[in-house]
Amino acid sequence: MSFKRLRKKSSLTYRPAGTSPVRRGSLRFTVRAWSVRHARALEWLYRRFAGVLLKLHGLFARIGYQRVERPVLAVEKRVKGVLFDCRMCGQCVLSDTGMSCPMNCPKSLRNGPCGGVRANGHCEVEPDMPCVWVEAWKGSRAMRDGDAILRVQPALDQSLRGSSAWLRATAMSAAAKASSGGPV
Repeated sequence: MSFKRLRKKSSLTYRPAGTSPVRRGSLRFTVRAWSVRHARALEWLYRRFAGVLLKLHGLFARIGYQRVERPVLAVEKRVKGVLFDCRMCGQCVLSDTGMSCPMNCPKSLRNGPCGGVRANGHCEVEPDMPCVWVEAWKGSRAMRDGDAILRVQPALDQSLRGSSAWLRATAMSAAAKASSGGPV
């Protein structure tokens, strides 16, 4: 392809001047902000849903968690993707972070904001985006277990990326109940 054709082709491509890619995806922020504003209701819903999954543990164990993973993962990815702009890290801490996913932080910080939060509460890396941790604090204040945000989160295990956090939490809850002698 000649240089003239290449230059002509690139000049036809529309690129909005001064528009952040974040602003173009503002619907995500709107839904994320809604999730933070309704953190208490989502916390209630999440606890009920976790209870339902725990009741299904026996079925999941008989079928095999690996076989159940694919359909559950598909649903989890859609639901959490819409509500929280989930990155499917496999180690969900939404119930500890005010229903604001810390993986949306451009720096992937899991234990609080960096030192670069702007005066208006926005991110230093993406100036059009509210800081994930400022939003997390707001959401945690509305939640019943709001002080959970103060817990230090372990480093992210990259080998779990793309796996179901719902199933992992269910299996862990079932194991904890079994070890305490309670019915699963």
